[in-house]
Amino acid sequence: MSLQIVRKAIAVFVAKVAKNSRSGQPALVLVYNADSGMFNRLTDLVHKVMSPETYPCRLCMLTHAPVGMRDAWKRFISELGYPVEFYHRDEWRKMADHPDVPLPAVFWRENGRLRLCVPADAIRACRSVKALKQLILQQINTDRQEGEKP
Repeated sequence: MSLQIVRKAIAVFVAKVAKNSRSGQPALVLVYNADSGMFNRLTDLVHKVMSPETYPCRLCMLTHAPVGMRDAWKRFISELGYPVEFYHRDEWRKMADHPDVPLPAVFWRENGRLRLCVPADAIRACRSVKALKQLILQQINTDRQEGEKP
């Protein structure tokens, strides 16, 4: 892949993120503790299969099987009722206002503000997709209620 193609892909990605962050529409933002790219995906796959207990991204482990997104997570995302954005660690650190937040993490963005919704330690404590979904919904509802207060 040429450097020009990579630069264009990054520019498109950054423009998309900027557009989404300015829209004002509430969104769930998930940031994985894994880097983007085919080589990283392959090494992550091997790591997850060979030594899952040492794999650094609990969000990945909960939401993805070795070959794709888990059906229960896919349904949750599609039925959530809010846009959901996914970022890898390297993408996030290049464009985020919160590059030093421990990952993985889930953020809630509303009215141009980004708030840490589910921190890394809470994600690591989840033992199932069901527990993660409940935690995210609880945090979204709390954030929405706080936003409605005068």
